[in-house]
Amino acid sequence: MSRTLIALVEDKPGVLARVAGLLRRRAFNIESLTVGHSEEPGLSRMTIVVESDLIGAQKVAQNLNKLVNVVNVEDITEQPTVARNLALIKVRVSGGARLEVLQIVNTFRARVVDVGLDTLVIEVTGTDEKVEGLVQVLGAFGIVEMVRSGRIAMLRGSEPQ
Repeated sequence: MSRTLIALVEDKPGVLARVAGLLRRRAFNIESLTVGHSEEPGLSRMTIVVESDLIGAQKVAQNLNKLVNVVNVEDITEQPTVARNLALIKVRVSGGARLEVLQIVNTFRARVVDVGLDTLVIEVTGTDEKVEGLVQVLGAFGIVEMVRSGRIAMLRGSEPQ
């Protein structure tokens, strides 16, 4: 099962390496790890998705909290959250396929961000399932290149994480 952890960390060199190193030493498979600035100056927010059970995720959170530059870690897997992924997908289109791909893009509420002679670059944001569904459908046309952000998440409601 996947567990989603949110970590607030000091925005300093080497913090990402220490967090990833701890997860590696504990033999956790990182499904995704995204890092970006937070609303607090000097702090970054990490969204870490690992394959683990509840006990393992609790141990990871406890160990991460012991790292010097880690301010707070919380497992938000079972809490109400808003979670999204971003993907850019370059797909091959030729002749009549272009119109069909554009219809699929509209169905998934994605958007075309670049048009080439024989390719389209599509941007999609949404749940893991939505992004994966679009990838599967576009696979029939020939995906030339793809990049995915990994999951970002925050708790629902008015209180910050």
